[in-house]
Amino acid sequence: MNSHILLVEDEPGLVLTLSDRLRSEGYTVEALYDGTDAVELAARSRFGLIILDVMLPGKGGFEICEELRERGFTTPILMLTARTQVADKVKGLKIGADDYLTKPFEMAELLARVEALLRRGRGAGGEGPDFYEFGPLRIDMRRTEVLRDGLPAALSTKEFQLLRYLLEHRGRTLSREELLKEVWGYTSAPSTRTVDVHVAWLRQKLENDPKQPKFILTVHGQGYKFAA
Repeated sequence: MNSHILLVEDEPGLVLTLSDRLRSEGYTVEALYDGTDAVELAARSRFGLIILDVMLPGKGGFEICEELRERGFTTPILMLTARTQVADKVKGLKIGADDYLTKPFEMAELLARVEALLRRGRGAGGEGPDFYEFGPLRIDMRRTEVLRDGLPAALSTKEFQLLRYLLEHRGRTLSREELLKEVWGYTSAPSTRTVDVHVAWLRQKLENDPKQPKFILTVHGQGYKFAA
């Protein structure tokens, strides 16, 4: 499990308290006091989790979260805020945050959420390799880049997240319901076509013949799997 945590928080006392407690639990913590360099640091280093305050000098937490997701980074993000409005929580989750904790909070609750997010982030296959190669495909997990025959394949954030999940569970059939829950975060399925459409887009970008795929396979009546 990648226990390297980036903490972006502008309250020095809270940074000290959280850093000390997280380190005592065995995590490695790197702290920033404003959001100016958060995106670049997150892009350069491999973190297992980002704890991100909403109200920050330089660049706000919502902006940082949205920019990371737009650039394809799938690192779990736990947002901290003094705000209690439901609209703020909904906004954070919609732009890609994985969890949301309102100040003041109990340390035990934060630690439980940190553990859950790190466990979710590592997937069933552990941290996994930095890149995969399958025939003409080279998939760089750290840089969130995909090359096909040496040329970039432009994947959206959600397409890459779907591809990552398929790769982490390659060889196993994944139902549409599981994919909707784990990739999209839906607790109930609004439409199974969401998965089908994104799989079709991935095949167009990755397969030599999308109608006869070699990598992303359909298991009729059950779902999809990435060929082992």
